[in-house]
Amino acid sequence: MRETVTASELDLALVNALQLRPRASWSELAPLLGVTASTLARRWDRLSAAGLAWVYAAPGREFARSRCTAFVLLRCRPSERARLTERLSAFPEVVTIEVTAPGTADLLLDVLGPDLPSLSRFLTEELDPLPGITSVRCLFATSLYVEGSRWRLRSLDPAQLNALGSAAAAAGQPTGALALDAVDRALLAQLVSDGRLGWAELAQRTGTSPATVRRRLRRLTDSEVLTFRCDVAAPLAGRVVPVSLLATTPAREVGAVHRTLAALPECRLVAAVTGPANLFATLWVSDIGDIQRRETALSARLPGLTVTDRIVGLRTVKRMGHLLDHDGRRTGVRPISPW
Repeated sequence: MRETVTASELDLALVNALQLRPRASWSELAPLLGVTASTLARRWDRLSAAGLAWVYAAPGREFARSRCTAFVLLRCRPSERARLTERLSAFPEVVTIEVTAPGTADLLLDVLGPDLPSLSRFLTEELDPLPGITSVRCLFATSLYVEGSRWRLRSLDPAQLNALGSAAAAAGQPTGALALDAVDRALLAQLVSDGRLGWAELAQRTGTSPATVRRRLRRLTDSEVLTFRCDVAAPLAGRVVPVSLLATTPAREVGAVHRTLAALPECRLVAAVTGPANLFATLWVSDIGDIQRRETALSARLPGLTVTDRIVGLRTVKRMGHLLDHDGRRTGVRPISPW
């Protein structure tokens, strides 16, 4: 049986620091958090083993510019939903699965592919034939303004945030598109499962040297092929309620709308999409009543925004390839490979 772990203030601060700098060494973070590196290593091992927090590689901004993202709304027969989610979890293209409150959809999927033909083949040849599905609605992302790695616990004080932010700002600037070879793909395959693997371990697993691993990983991050995330289970996130909003807004106002949404601390994702609604946004709110309060506030600030649907998440089965239990704790991984 998995150990019950109660997160302390130090644990929350550690996770918040890793959200800002997911691969920072314990010796780099120790002075900022006022403890020893060994203490941080021990705390992280406990959090990770309990499925409360994990670090992994995810597609970076370059993916949004050159590859394909789709949000798929599935309706299915109630008796088939559990079996269907199990089958969908096995597909590497289906990176996230949300069980939703009955309404517009029973399941909300994030589906990633290297190009439109690949994504179309998956939808028509793999998804459509699955038993139990009664309808499929697909929203292709035309622009991805905000993605999941920007959500924060907000457990650090301003001085700590400033120190971590300054260090992150020192990283290299984007270098543009990058062609991936076998070594790059081998690195990605390891890092989507565990984003904190060290240089020596990565070198051993990919048959290269630590120097090669360091150089290749720097190229992958600088070109924005990948980004690193520190994700958290529901007990650490504060039992948030995920809600995805479908909305329409005039094309000339999309920029203002996405900037307003991105400024909200509870905003997890904002994308321009195809279909009758041209905007898709996911917020992590504190309770069901907060959905209406947030929508009312947004309407006052953005009179051109019209929310056409609200999809409330009941349970996340899979998030960027990581499998979650009913409490939102990570139980395993089905590695994704969208590149």
